[in-house]
Amino acid sequence: MKKHLSDLFMKVWMLPAILFIPFSLFAQQQAVTGKVVSIEKGEPLAGVTVRLKNGNSGAVTGPDGTYSLKVPQPGAVLIFSFTGFLEQEVPVNGRQEINVTMGPDPKSLGEVVVVGYGTQQKANVAGAIASVKPAELKQTPIANVVQGLQGRVAGVQITQNSAAPGGNVSMRIRGTNSINGSSEPLYVVDGVQLSNSGGINDISSLSIINPNDIESVEVLKDASATAIYGARGANGVVLITTKRGRSGKTRVTYDGYYGVQQVTKKMQMMNAAEFAQLENDTYHTNVYDDPASLGEGVDWQELIFRDAPMQSHQVGVSGGNEKTQFALSANYFNQQGVIISSNFKRYAFRLNFDHRISPLLRVGTSLYTSYIINNTIPTASSSIDAGAVTTSILGAALGAPPTLQPYREDGSIWPFGDQLNGRYREVVNPLGLAQILNRDKTSRTLGNIYAEFTPLEGLTYRANFNPIISSGLKDYYSPRSIMNTGDLVSGGGKAAKTNSNTVVLLHESVLTYERRFADHSLKFTGVFATQTNHSNWNKIEASNFPNDATANEALQLAVDRTVESSRSKDRLDSYMGRINYGFRDKYLLDLIARMDGASKFGTNNKYGFFPAAAVAWRVSEEPFMKRLAAVSNLKLRFSYGVTGNAGAIDPYQSLATATATGNYYFNHAPVNGISPSGIPNPDLKWERSTQADLGIDAGFWNNRLNITADVYHKKTKDLLFVMALPTSSGYNTITGNFANLENKGLEVAADAAVLTGKLRWNVAGNITVNRNKVTHLTSSTNEYTVNNYTILKVGEPLGLFKTYVFDGIYQTGETILPGGSRTGGVKVKDLNKDNAITADDQTIIGNANPSFTYGFSTNLSYGRFDFSAFFSGSQGNKVYNLIRYSFENPYGSRNVYKALVNRWSPTNPSNEYVSGFQGGRLPLTDRFLEDGSYLRCKNITLGYTLPAMKWISSVRVYGSVNNLFTITDYTGFDPEVNTFGNSNTLIGVDNLVYPIARSFLFGMQVSF
Repeated sequence: MKKHLSDLFMKVWMLPAILFIPFSLFAQQQAVTGKVVSIEKGEPLAGVTVRLKNGNSGAVTGPDGTYSLKVPQPGAVLIFSFTGFLEQEVPVNGRQEINVTMGPDPKSLGEVVVVGYGTQQKANVAGAIASVKPAELKQTPIANVVQGLQGRVAGVQITQNSAAPGGNVSMRIRGTNSINGSSEPLYVVDGVQLSNSGGINDISSLSIINPNDIESVEVLKDASATAIYGARGANGVVLITTKRGRSGKTRVTYDGYYGVQQVTKKMQMMNAAEFAQLENDTYHTNVYDDPASLGEGVDWQELIFRDAPMQSHQVGVSGGNEKTQFALSANYFNQQGVIISSNFKRYAFRLNFDHRISPLLRVGTSLYTSYIINNTIPTASSSIDAGAVTTSILGAALGAPPTLQPYREDGSIWPFGDQLNGRYREVVNPLGLAQILNRDKTSRTLGNIYAEFTPLEGLTYRANFNPIISSGLKDYYSPRSIMNTGDLVSGGGKAAKTNSNTVVLLHESVLTYERRFADHSLKFTGVFATQTNHSNWNKIEASNFPNDATANEALQLAVDRTVESSRSKDRLDSYMGRINYGFRDKYLLDLIARMDGASKFGTNNKYGFFPAAAVAWRVSEEPFMKRLAAVSNLKLRFSYGVTGNAGAIDPYQSLATATATGNYYFNHAPVNGISPSGIPNPDLKWERSTQADLGIDAGFWNNRLNITADVYHKKTKDLLFVMALPTSSGYNTITGNFANLENKGLEVAADAAVLTGKLRWNVAGNITVNRNKVTHLTSSTNEYTVNNYTILKVGEPLGLFKTYVFDGIYQTGETILPGGSRTGGVKVKDLNKDNAITADDQTIIGNANPSFTYGFSTNLSYGRFDFSAFFSGSQGNKVYNLIRYSFENPYGSRNVYKALVNRWSPTNPSNEYVSGFQGGRLPLTDRFLEDGSYLRCKNITLGYTLPAMKWISSVRVYGSVNNLFTITDYTGFDPEVNTFGNSNTLIGVDNLVYPIARSFLFGMQVSF
């Protein structure tokens, strides 16, 4: 009995202790937080798996590299693992914060890069491929991913054609490769192929992609890397991969910012008193009785420029398990323009989904859809002088007389033709141009549906189905209310509606076999692809409306209406094979061949063949190099191959075409006529580029310092060029493969982890030198006039300027040469000494190509603080400043630069500025050619990461300034400019392009 009582007592006594055990164990758990960064650059590593050794709990680092995990004590050990990096085991030892620096796995050199139709370890890449990380793209708030590449990749020149919200960008990889065709690269987004027009007023195809969704960007530069895209690879290829889900904890992220933009510069124009005196001098009469009394007058630039807000908000969710992974996001981006009435909005949704049905079969999809609303205003003008002042809101603001008023007493826009007795009918109120509706609405969906079958180890078949579905609506309305009253007699108001639809269907069958045996590695990739492009558009224009009440929503009310429509279809079939071979991971060989057949090509050239090869030697793997401890990586590369540019050919160019002509009258009734418009060319084919590349990749001190350098020589033949025909042929011109050009250059990129301790400091930079030259035009043409200041010439680069040479101002008593000018007018040099000014006195004055372009960045972090700065620049390029041409000409009725207060007069013999002269024109001279060299501080950012909180794994707040300053001697709004968008021949021309803005932003990045 005593024993039973004793046992019962012991059980009762131990019961609280037994019940306390779980609570005791729980009490021994503690939260461990920290940050994981790379040893090379000190950059945060997102996606690192942090797990408890011999346990089930784990976490994944967020975008800023931070994590939070509860671990039991004592004796807990954390394991940090990430693809391409050495795995680390770290004892907790009671610490609550554990920061880890991960170094690269020497076997993989730390990186896997995306190549065409697959991936490769960076160590085994034999071609010229550059990678850009998403953290670099997001450093500057951008609407277009291409903007984020500017200055970051050697061999790549990017020009912001227009700084308007959603403005287009031109990209050149290793120079301009075409004359009349496109030089824009091919973009591949998750396997979906896109082209970008680069037009000055076009919505960029890349603006639909939210930069926050991007996982990686690879730029393929040499022939061995781009030949896999055959007839579309001559201009280089940009591979964009969006973020995908990972197995593990479901993560929710928010990334957003808000900021304000301001114009960086204004032109100094005459005030009202100065302008009034100029008018009196020009017209030799008292247009204004007392100019001095008018004071400053209206500052029209102040009225069209504004402080403009911009904001972006994105929410993302990602996660999954061993079988299924997902990533989805939604984004809202809204950028108001620094010029009134301009803005850009984007609504975007992304879904990436992967599911393994069985060990043999995996399926998934990448879906990206966006809706864009872009309100534009007329800026860049192709006209000079009077046309620029009336068609561009910038030109109208600069030329607007400061003596006139913007509004009537009732607040409505006051047309200039209704002021001062209609004296200023030839200039327009810039606020009226801002009232013109010019809106693009674009919906686009990119899809990639795939099934991947692995029947045998190393053998994979993947079927991709990639649709691109686009639709657009363009609304235009120029209201009656902005017209001069006298012009309304015959009616007023102009309207248009344009609908467009495009469907691109692409199927790719990709077969991959990869095997490693003994000292050999082999990978074979075979592809069959077929793509069709269907597009159609219709447009109705109308004019002369009874009022502005319905704008362009009731075109039937207009007196005059016209209708246009078009439809096109083309197809491309492709066959490709690639072999990647390695021996002992030291000697690498890539062989690539692709054949493309396109319906756009002429009958005699339906198929093109594009081969390429690359070899590489990893010298650092040789025994004799192992003794050099400082050298951690050394690889020599050489490649040679052929690529094509089928994008230079529009559908039906090889066929005989006809077009509608003006009305003809039969039996007193109007009938539309049809006449031939294009001569058939059965020999029309793709433009063809042959490129050789020699490169070196070097890493020192465990890759703390990395240097990549390439020299290349690219010859492009069979360029599309318009050749004049004799009148007897019945046609004026024919488009054919007549011209040749070449590009050769040097590109160097370097990065270094200067400090890797508690204070981390990383720097990176690149420089590109490219020389471009036309080597052939036609058998009968060595020089071709593009316009009255630009030419093409054999032996010279594209973008060549040819004009007269400015020689001052004709002074009183000087002899004026025939064809010359006037006293007080421009004097140009008589270069051929024939005592007359003719076209023979024009000469080459420079070109728009830079001597070199460059970019560099610096990143520092200490504790929870991070700081970064990024700079880019161009040196030696010339810009033809047509703004100066228009506004250094005091020909009456419009404002001019303030400097013309010092214009020529009999009592002020200026040798720089002409006197006022009614209706006078200036000759195009080298006076307006300026040095476009610049150094721009693109971005400065200061951030702080808050300590981990309950339910929130990381919060980073930051402030950012973009386009903080630009060092340049250029006198226009901005030296980075191109009025003619993606033109290959008209480059470096500034004619009232939308000016760049400086922005101040505050942002937040949160991970749950």
